[in-house]
Amino acid sequence: MTAEAWISDNFIELFGAVTGILYVILEVKQNRWVWFVGILTSAVYVWVFFKGKLYADMSLQGYYLVISFVGWYWWSRGSGLRAQGTGQEKEKRSWGEMEKDERERRRRGEGEKKELEVTRIKRKTAIILATVFVILYAAIYLILSKLTDSPVPLWDSFITSLSIVATWMLARKIYEHWYLWIIVNTVSAILFITRGLYPTVILYTVYCIMSFAGLIAWKKTIKKVH
Repeated sequence: MTAEAWISDNFIELFGAVTGILYVILEVKQNRWVWFVGILTSAVYVWVFFKGKLYADMSLQGYYLVISFVGWYWWSRGSGLRAQGTGQEKEKRSWGEMEKDERERRRRGEGEKKELEVTRIKRKTAIILATVFVILYAAIYLILSKLTDSPVPLWDSFITSLSIVATWMLARKIYEHWYLWIIVNTVSAILFITRGLYPTVILYTVYCIMSFAGLIAWKKTIKKVH
């Protein structure tokens, strides 16, 4: 097979790999355009995972699309939202009151919106997220093992459940989400080797390496903030 033929046969996976790497770069830099790239990447991987019969991962992309819009909003308006469990609790006010105050500040031309800050996870939030992970893991595994022909329901459901939790933590800029990505990316790379998705294996290997870079970069930000 020629290089041109190989690229043609794997174009979608290669496109997803390129946009995926860009996603992680923007994530490490805390650039909110990461969420726009996430929308594009998710759309591509719906098809990639469908071909590989990784149904849980395919369904996960729908969640990514939604959380990408939410993440963009939270990252852009972090100071206007009370983030429970991340150390950023603000004055308890209604949405209407906050929106009214925001419009008034804009009318007077007072300052710029403060973006969401990187924070450490609180124990209460960690317990809640751990519980959510266990519930999702069990539910997704049962669905995949009983209702689909997924060849790897155990690992597919593990990756999916942990990714859901990690992405929510990313949207809230919780530092510890990088540890979850390291686990997800390592397991994913091994799983994709068994499914023959080699361009995706390269992508997730790069993801794993950059997750360590993210740990270092975001930790410096925490020191600056606090």
